[in-house]
This record gives sequence, structure tokens and C-alpha cells, in this order.
Amino acid sequence: MPEMLTRDEAVLLFDRRRRAWLDGDLDAYLALFAENLVFLSPVHAEPLRGRAAFAELVRGSFARMQPLSFDFREIAVQGDAVLAEWRIETELRDGGRRIAWDGMSICRIENGEIQYWREYWNPGDLK
Repeated sequence: MPEMLTRDEAVLLFDRRRRAWLDGDLDAYLALFAENLVFLSPVHAEPLRGRAAFAELVRGSFARMQPLSFDFREIAVQGDAVLAEWRIETELRDGGRRIAWDGMSICRIENGEIQYWREYWNPGDLK
């Protein structure tokens, strides 16, 4: 049976994630995700499997974009699942153009680590 997660626990984990991303502490950011992570997003035809594959994506994204803000508007918890509505704003390191986009994600947390992450957002917002 899945571990019951409280909303406070989810908010703390998401806050650690936000702080690590905004501080550029990618090791702390990636440590929140399980070794056997499954990650899905609108721009990947197939799920990324494993923290190493996800780390490659995260490091590439960070190399292209300087994080400016990462706000969670809503967080809801059901069992081991966390649903979050969020907004991210970045600045492209090459040229300084700012980009902001809204999204929604669902994740599953087990033993304090994110095991599964699926996000929904409009890829056109990044163009």
C-alpha cells in the first residue's frame, strides 16, 4: 500500500525543489528524485527512465536558462500522489530573453523521493 503523504510534507519537498533550482544547486535538486525515476513531459515521445537520464535533461536546461522564479500556485495530495499547478520564469543565457510558462504536474513520492513525475504544459510557450 502506498505511503500516506501529508500536504505539509509535499509542500516541504516542493519548496526544497524550488530553492535548489533557483539557487542553481543541481545536485540538491536531483537528490530529490529516485534512481529509478520515470519522467514524462510534453516534449518527450517516450518516458525518461532513471535519475541519470533526467539529470542530463536538467543540466542541459539549466545551461540554457537562468531560473528567475518558480511558483507553486496549488498543491493537492491524494495518498502518495501530489498534484501541483505552477509557473516558471527563466532568462535565456544566450541573449537574455525572458520566458514564462504555466504547467501542471503529478508525481508519486515514496520514501521521501520522487519516483514518478509527469508534467503538462504548452511547448509553444517556450518559443
